[in-house]
Amino acid sequence: MGTPDFAVASLQRLIDAGKHVVAVVTAPDRPSGRGLQVVSSPVKKTAEAAGIPVLQPEKLRDPEFLEQLRSYAADLQVVVAFRMLPEVVWAMPTIGTFNLHASLLPQYRGAAPINWAIINGETETGATTFFIEKEIDTGQMIFQDHEPIQPDDTAGTLHDRLMERGADLVRKTVDAIEAGEYPRIPQPTATDLKPAPKLNRDNTEINWNQPTDVVRNFVRGLTPYPSAWAMLNEKFFKIYGVSEATEPTGDAAVSAEPGQLYTDTRKVILVRVADGWLSIDQLQAEGKRRMTAEEFLRGNRL
Repeated sequence: MGTPDFAVASLQRLIDAGKHVVAVVTAPDRPSGRGLQVVSSPVKKTAEAAGIPVLQPEKLRDPEFLEQLRSYAADLQVVVAFRMLPEVVWAMPTIGTFNLHASLLPQYRGAAPINWAIINGETETGATTFFIEKEIDTGQMIFQDHEPIQPDDTAGTLHDRLMERGADLVRKTVDAIEAGEYPRIPQPTATDLKPAPKLNRDNTEINWNQPTDVVRNFVRGLTPYPSAWAMLNEKFFKIYGVSEATEPTGDAAVSAEPGQLYTDTRKVILVRVADGWLSIDQLQAEGKRRMTAEEFLRGNRL
């Protein structure tokens, strides 16, 4: 069960390993793009190419869907980047249903673990397989694997590595369950848990009152999707890349408050933060494409 590219790698690993995948559950086809052409999910395309039946329920409690799913008599269900399942679905297989989560549980439970690990300045994350239970992301763990977070990682680069590492972990988990030799490890009880809530307009706005490293991690953790954003001279911009910069010269720069801009009108856009200056390296104005600061300044003014 899954929908985006992150789930494709896991499905492909199971197909390549010759596992008996009896069916795939994914999101319904949706209109997409400027032409609103109906598009199938990446998981559906992969399943169809392998000749695997595909189920695309609008509602996971729909009686017709449940009857179809039950008819496949699966021993095990595997979930990667999919919707929250009702108990009637995850409790259906004889062995159970396990999920691949892109963090080292119990840390970063929630919808956006890759983003929040970078935003919070972590130097390591990973992937966990665990059996689904009633409370989200709290079930007994099966396996974990660790992945370093590099200083220049973005959510996009880390996503791609965890997609592959997670796919290997899914294959390892299925192999172990087939062999009947797998752990069921209760998640540790911790009081310092860091959540990974869903990202939205409210929690993706840049706060220029933060120190350089905090702002830079925030932007990295939201690049390329959904992107950090800020109002620059009362105009909305998505911000895709920032780097530490030297302080510009002049009295205005010395007395600048966090959020204040400086530009040479040719190549450089700087913004004051709590402990110095950051260069805005890549940005996107409303209705325009993503650009470097130099590209933007060729035909635009802040």
